[in-house]
Amino acid sequence: MKIHLSQFAGFCDGVRRAYEMIMALDISKAKKPIYILGSLAHNADVVREINKKGIFKIDLEDFLQSKKGEIGTIIITAHGSGPEIFEIAKEKNIKVIDTTCPKVIKVQRLAKVFSDRNYSIILVGDKGHKEVEGINAWGKGKSRIVSSEADLEKLDFSKDKKIVILSQTTQSEEFFEKAGNFVKNKFPKAEIISTICHTTHDRQQEVSKFAKNNDVVIVIGSRESANSTRLFEIAKEKNSKTYFIENAIQLKNQWFFEMEKVLVTAGASTPSWVIEDVVDKLKEM
Repeated sequence: MKIHLSQFAGFCDGVRRAYEMIMALDISKAKKPIYILGSLAHNADVVREINKKGIFKIDLEDFLQSKKGEIGTIIITAHGSGPEIFEIAKEKNIKVIDTTCPKVIKVQRLAKVFSDRNYSIILVGDKGHKEVEGINAWGKGKSRIVSSEADLEKLDFSKDKKIVILSQTTQSEEFFEKAGNFVKNKFPKAEIISTICHTTHDRQQEVSKFAKNNDVVIVIGSRESANSTRLFEIAKEKNSKTYFIENAIQLKNQWFFEMEKVLVTAGASTPSWVIEDVVDKLKEM
């Protein structure tokens, strides 16, 4: 059985940068206790490695309700956060380590700029996703979040309203293009700015192109991960024998019976060692 490993599988630049920043942190010199606001990556192995350093997850609600002195340092994940988090941290004398992906920061700044210019912002992304909520917060909460075609149908603006379309960095390029065309047809003067990460684009394009040329496709990632789920959906459309796993333990022998070629890809929150374990187990098969 031939194994084709995606050249784009695993940590994207933003998650890798954030993970390396956290692992390089000198705990002995850091202001304690140290918490990370949410999950850096939707991966149990990554969470365990961070926990080993004495850094634990804190939910937004617990952060907001914390009293002065209960948190020494707060780490902002690669997904980013709204400006209120930084303001609250300052009020409570909490040190902030910001690992927000530079590409996410770009979208946050665009949302702020266009909001200040009194534009209506259409943000193509997953409702409730941490990155989307953070971008919306920088845009003063004025964005119309579009996650489906049904959301597009509900859009309604006055003819003289200035409109800009932005995107979650891990959004499906196909849906963003569809959303852009829909809005332009309805509101011809709308501005479209593609803010989808190139790594996300390359990963999706690759799996779309090669899924049908392989007998089996394995997508490694968490079902809580938006970009991993999207990879699975794209691959499944092209190849019905597509399977979504979190680690090598979940591989099943029957998936590969009389199969000659398998494509392996992984979401942006999947570490290299998990991918290597999957490939090693496939080689054993």
